[in-house]
Amino acid sequence: MSTMDLPADRSIPQAVARARPTTTVWISWIALALMTTSSVASLRAAPTMAVYGLACVFLYIVPAIVFLLPTSLVSAELASGWEGGVYKWVSLGISNPMGFLAIWCQFAMTIFYYPSLLGFVASTLAYVINPALASSGVWTALVIVVVYWTGVWVSSRGTSGVAGLASAGLVIGTLIPGTVLVVLGAVFLGQGNPSAAPMDSSHILPAWAGLASLVLIVNNFLSYSGMEMNAVHVGSLRDPAKEFPRSMFLAMGLVLLIFILPALAISWVVPAEHLSLTAGVMQAFDAVFAQFGTQWLTPVFGVMLVAASLGGMLTWLAGPSKGLLLISRQEGYLPPFLQRLNKHGVQQNILVTQGVVTTVIALGYALIPNVSSAYWIFSVITTQVYLIMYLLMFVAAVRLRRSHPDHPRGYRAPMLVGLCGVGFAASLAALLVGFVPPSQFGGSNPLVYLLVVGGGALGLGLLVPFLFYKLRKPSWKQPETPAGEVTSS
Repeated sequence: MSTMDLPADRSIPQAVARARPTTTVWISWIALALMTTSSVASLRAAPTMAVYGLACVFLYIVPAIVFLLPTSLVSAELASGWEGGVYKWVSLGISNPMGFLAIWCQFAMTIFYYPSLLGFVASTLAYVINPALASSGVWTALVIVVVYWTGVWVSSRGTSGVAGLASAGLVIGTLIPGTVLVVLGAVFLGQGNPSAAPMDSSHILPAWAGLASLVLIVNNFLSYSGMEMNAVHVGSLRDPAKEFPRSMFLAMGLVLLIFILPALAISWVVPAEHLSLTAGVMQAFDAVFAQFGTQWLTPVFGVMLVAASLGGMLTWLAGPSKGLLLISRQEGYLPPFLQRLNKHGVQQNILVTQGVVTTVIALGYALIPNVSSAYWIFSVITTQVYLIMYLLMFVAAVRLRRSHPDHPRGYRAPMLVGLCGVGFAASLAALLVGFVPPSQFGGSNPLVYLLVVGGGALGLGLLVPFLFYKLRKPSWKQPETPAGEVTSS
């Protein structure tokens, strides 16, 4: 997921929709594939995998097979049978408390997602202003705080004028920069320059140096996440049983190309030991443009990447919290203070509370000496929290197939139990592996790493929703608000 990669409606449970159109607006399977590609693909993860050189191909394809494919097909069956998103699926398949946990994790992952996303924005913006700032934790923390709170201010006013920028993010911040990077990288090699990373057959598989050598693959699960939201469009296909799998395979191919080719291009130009996980894309652009005497284009492409990222962030900033808010108003999961809306109908109190937490997390960039280490830690916590939701989704899918075998479904996933087994095992393995420090940060204290990642993921993903659920009161349930009315904070 990348993105700066999540569309505006990606984390809003469809259960909150009160009405459906009486006539279906059909979309083609190719259009759905492009929609999926735009919501998943991004250049942000390219530096993370570029450190593996040619082996990044293997490290991208494996999670696509064991995670992306099961997630896509299983969520398609759930979405075509039950409206309501992951909350409804897990509530019916397991229990209401587990449904709340699932929707909470879908929201909570954004708390750590924003610092990692804006950490990328800060490093990219540094190349526009002063490249030396890319390694400054203080600069990164400052950008995170200023940009996030600006986004809260814009979102709290109900502004949606930047939606066009986010919808064009695939072209502005991914396709054009990615294509230029790959083409110039190929020309760079064609001129006889040696590749910074070996490209021979002996480097197809990553070198095995213990479990820690493969930990970075965990980040790829987050890159592929979000398919459960794209699956809600399965009902808009004329022949879901045939067209949805076709759409998903095309999207998978496009996503793999967007992920793999820029990562390879970066590995051709920037040596792994000099690669920053946050600024690696700009390092590659800077090196390639310098090779062709067009280094003045580096800031231009930096602005393109930043604009696409910020546009995407602003348009869906309130999305995940909106879904949590509406479920909480119905079931009384959150205290009234967090359920209040401002005069624009926006859940400002949730956004402000989230902003306080985000500000505290941003200080980690200023306190952790290595910006790349902080970026990786926050990315792992984001993935861990989101994987909890996927574990619940796979269990719910199997239970619903068994308890409601005759429930009408627009699409039935083939070998559902097997798909759920593979997806569950892959998600659980990724969650557990995420607690192991990667080999790139072997100099750090493993216990400290475990406490930070474990405390962040388990505390935010399990402890906080448990406390909300246990402390809830009947008075927390809010009456339905008539259309057009809001409850002022």
